[in-house]
Amino acid sequence: MENKQTAVEWLTEKLRIEFGFGFSNNIFEQAKEMEKEQIKDAYQQGFNNAYFNNPLNSKQYYNETFKQDGNK
Repeated sequence: MENKQTAVEWLTEKLRIEFGFGFSNNIFEQAKEMEKEQIKDAYQQGFNNAYFNNPLNSKQYYNETFKQDGNK
């Protein structure tokens, strides 16, 4: 399987290269850990939807999980 870069990893790299930002690694590590948990949760939700024949699609999952009430 091909290793891919997550959005947080990409952003971290771009900020450091393009702007020379010297942010604390702790901030980026926290963001990467949050993103990792979100990916794992999405994968599990997708599995559960397929197993239990739940027709929730990716857009619905995103909106229900990440959108604020006023932004749906």
